[in-house]
Parts: sequence; structure tokens; C-alpha cells
Amino acid sequence: MTTETESADPTSRPGRSPGTDLRASIPSIGLGTWPLVGDDAENAVRRAIDIGYRHIDTATVYGNEDAVGRAVVGTDVPRDELFVTSKLHGPEHISGDIRGAVERSLDRMGLDYLDMYLIHWPLPRFDRYVEAFDGLLQCREAGLIRHAGVSNFLGKHLRRVAESVGEAPELDQIQMDPTLCRIPVRQVADELGVAVSAWSPLGRGDALDHPVVVEIAAERGYTPAQIILAWHLGQGVIPVARSASPTRQAENLAAGQIELSAAEIARLDRLDRGESAARDVETEEHI
Repeated sequence: MTTETESADPTSRPGRSPGTDLRASIPSIGLGTWPLVGDDAENAVRRAIDIGYRHIDTATVYGNEDAVGRAVVGTDVPRDELFVTSKLHGPEHISGDIRGAVERSLDRMGLDYLDMYLIHWPLPRFDRYVEAFDGLLQCREAGLIRHAGVSNFLGKHLRRVAESVGEAPELDQIQMDPTLCRIPVRQVADELGVAVSAWSPLGRGDALDHPVVVEIAAERGYTPAQIILAWHLGQGVIPVARSASPTRQAENLAAGQIELSAAEIARLDRLDRGESAARDVETEEHI
């Protein structure tokens, strides 16, 4: 029951992201492309699309937008069946040349539009991320991008954007794995209707090799990577996992068919080391 001051539709709250539409349209597992470049990047993306990937992630700073674009343009899969994401580089974020950055990404990739464009890092020292996001909304209005999001934003960054421009980002791509559950930022994202995606979803060896992960994988007959990716999906998070190996690409994609029990998810949740173990987005800059 709602009162006169409540809305029956939670997506109508001021500042809330229209991310529910995004959640329905974005493929649940993405292919990461860093640090691949040139032919290695193009071939990896081509193979992944052939295997069944429909969600491809790149960034200007990766130096591979051209190669990813060639793979996307060269495939027989219709463009509207692929979800392609790129990210804003620091210099354009700081200068405010947001539309120019998006247009240059499109030129490098040979595409007419991008499904998603993200602010790669908040760069709080420069205090330009609100204006940068507003610039992405203008690019969305112009039809250059379909969805506007962010990467590496904390809860306070998401709140400030929502309060300042009247709309929260549609997605926040964050560092996350079972040893970094990122509960605080995910709670704010849920409150604002922001979808969450994970970069480095398999961790940096410590998660894949953790005895709990290895034990669940052995019990279920899957690889540790598949168990971790299934954990992300069980949390409602979109993992973006990089691999140039066709075998591992296929294994990762197959994780979408695995459903972990509540008890298994709880065991993995207990591996969390807390926010202090994550990269420090308040000071990290890629300019």
C-alpha cells in the first residue's frame, strides 16, 4: 500500500536511473578486451561472437577500439543483436569534450552508435564527473549512445550525479569478485536503480585459487571460473571477463547456465575482504 507521498512505481523517484530497461536488454555476461590490441583483439572478439557472446566491452584507453570495431562490423551477427560498450578517457573527461570523445570512439570503431558509454574513472580531484555525465546524457539524446553509465564510482559519486542532473547512471562497472563483494556501492546502486557490472570478475588469482571456490567447483563439476561467474549472476551482477582463449571463452559463457544454491552463494559471500581491498578510486587516475 502506498501513501499520498509515496509512488506506486519506484522507478519514478527523482534521480532514479531508468536502468530497469537496461537490465532487460544487456546480455548477462560480457567479454572484456583489455589488454588485447590489433589482430589479437580483433580475432578474440570475432571468436567470442562466433561462440555466442553478444556483449563486448572496450575503452578508449585500451587502444583497441579500432580492432574491436572491425570484429563487430565484420561479423554476420546483426548489429542490433550486439551490445558494445566503450569508456571515456581521462583527458576528455577533464576538458569536457564529451561529445567529441564519443564521436571519435565511433569513428575508430566504424559504428553509428554505441550501446553503452561509461565514464571510466570518477577523477574526483578534478571534480568534473557530474558535468561529464550530463554530457553523456546529451549524447544519448543525440542518438550517439543508447545508454549512459559510469565505471569505478562509489555510492557517494552515484548519489551526487543523481541529485545534480536528476538521473542516476544506468550502470556502474566496478571491481568485484567473491573476495571483494562491494556491498556499500551495490546497496546505493540498488537504491537508485543502477545496474552493476564487474570488471576483473575472477579476481587476480586469489579468488580462483581460494579453497572454497575450488571445493564448490569440484562438488559441482565445473571450473572455478564458472563458479565465480555464476556467483556474480546470482547477485544480479553482469560480469565482464576477458579471455583470448576460445576454450575459456566458451567455458565462461556457459556459466550463464549454472545456478548456485543459496548456501553456496553464502559460502562465497563470506570470502569478502571489505572495501579496503579494492582499488582506491579516490586517488587512481588514468590520464
